Amino acid sequence: MTRTKRNYLFQTTLLTLLVGGMGGWIYYSISPHHYFGGYPLIPLFFYVFGIFMINMIEACRKRMPKHMLQIYLLMRVMRMLVAMIVMLIYCIIVREESRGFLLTFIANYLIYLIYDSWFFFTFEANQKMKKKKENETIA
Repeated sequence: MTRTKRNYLFQTTLLTLLVGGMGGWIYYSISPHHYFGGYPLIPLFFYVFGIFMINMIEACRKRMPKHMLQIYLLMRVMRMLVAMIVMLIYCIIVREESRGFLLTFIANYLIYLIYDSWFFFTFEANQKMKKKKENETIA
């Protein structure tokens, strides 16, 4: 397991515990009548998708390093499409809790989107810095 993957999994696990545990507690404390039993499944959805995403990106980094940006963008589009499908299915099946679910799901989507963007931006910045240092030591 690479250091990047280990860091991503560790940080995503912490984020999921914070969003799932503390977020659920705050949500229940502030608005208990809007809290729904399926809340913990939302952070779990993003955690599972994060594991899938880092595995795909790691595989691409080893096999096709020139296509990293395309794979990353493909993972983002896949997450958005799967999220929309999950939201649609939930709203069709459970009509009475759909508004709270949608707002909570979108909030979680934005939290994980910001986190992933930050993580992979810093990863790419570190990669460029390492290449620059390598080029300076060679010259």
